[in-house]
Order: sequence, then structure tokens, then C-alpha cells
Amino acid sequence: MTMRIGVFGGTFNPIHRGHLAAASAAAGQLSLDKLLLIPDAIPPHKPLPSGSAGAEERLEMVQLCTAEVSDPAEVLDLRRQGASYTCDTLAQLREQYPEEELFLLMGSDMFLSFETWRQPERICDLATLAVFSRREEIEAAAFARQKKRLE
Repeated sequence: MTMRIGVFGGTFNPIHRGHLAAASAAAGQLSLDKLLLIPDAIPPHKPLPSGSAGAEERLEMVQLCTAEVSDPAEVLDLRRQGASYTCDTLAQLREQYPEEELFLLMGSDMFLSFETWRQPERICDLATLAVFSRREEIEAAAFARQKKRLE
């Protein structure tokens, strides 16, 4: 039987209740068997402000919060050299889980700029996008335009 795995990466600077609520909701809505939380060591989309927690501290913060996320949550430390590109993370996970169904969880802010990411087509080949909205009524039209553009 194929496992359903959610992949939720981010800067998590710091991780907060909104991240945890979105992750828990996604796990339930998508009937995930496993949820992977992956802090970006070097975020490519959002530069860290000066004085921010380092990669090790952000990883530790996420690990401390997993008890508040639904049962299948697991934190991965995938620190690599250079920026933490999603396409590389998913390729690594695809090697580890060749037969499983991967879902890339992201907030609406990231979805609306998805075409600017490194290798968005490859990302879509490796995982199904699962987007959560912060303000559904405001973002509905923007989501529709972005969905059409990406298709």
C-alpha cells in the first residue's frame, strides 16, 4: 500500500502556531501517513533578517514543537551546502521514498510566486502541490489566476 507523505519545509523563523495548525490540518485533510517538517538551512526565498536564529536553532525549535502537530509528524535535518532548494529536497526524498505519494505543503504566499522557484516543473513531477490559504476569501481570485498560469 502506498504511503501518503506531506513535506512541509520553510524558514520557520520562528515556527509558530499558524505553521502547526496548517500542518495538522493538511495531515487530516490529505489523510497523510507521515508529515515531514523540514527547516531550511539557507532559505532561497526569504533572506533571514540580521539577528535571526541560525539553522541549528531553528531546527531545534521545530523539533520542540512536533508534539503539537498531529501524530505522523517527523522533523528532518537536510542541511546541505548552499541554498535549501525544494527541488533538491524532493529529489532526495524521492530516492528515499520511491513508491510513496509526496505532497508539497505550502502557504499561499509561496504558491503565488511558485513559477519563480528553481525548477518548478521538476517539483511538480516529484510531488503534488497542496496549498493552504491564510485568507481564502481574499485570495480566491489570485489562486484561480495562478492555477491557470501554472497549468
